Amino acid sequence: MASRLLRGAGALAAQALRARGPNGAAAVRSMASGGGVPSDDDQATGLEREIMLAARKGLDPYNILPPKGASGTKEDPNLVPSVTNKRIVGCICEEDNSTVIWFWLHKGEAQRCPSCGAYYKLVPHQLAH
Repeated sequence: MASRLLRGAGALAAQALRARGPNGAAAVRSMASGGGVPSDDDQATGLEREIMLAARKGLDPYNILPPKGASGTKEDPNLVPSVTNKRIVGCICEEDNSTVIWFWLHKGEAQRCPSCGAYYKLVPHQLAH
């Protein structure tokens, strides 16, 4: 246990020595010298940055946002994106109901929920990458 503490303290000391400038003075970093606190746009990388850029364009490449509600009729069914030709769907038929009705949705015509009769239609979805 003591050796781990000493190793940790040694690593911190080495890091502090590396932070010193060429003349031996400690390099001072402050938020005021760099223009303030960086924004999320400045710090985001990878998938987070990709999602932020897509959100600015009004896109949802990874289906993170909740689906837009439709009336659920045969003429205006709820659209369910899928990368395959079938997908399992859960329908909460009544607003205060705690039971989920699960059923398979297949590509083609709109299908009804077996319990409440709301219509769902499978639409093709391409992955973002």
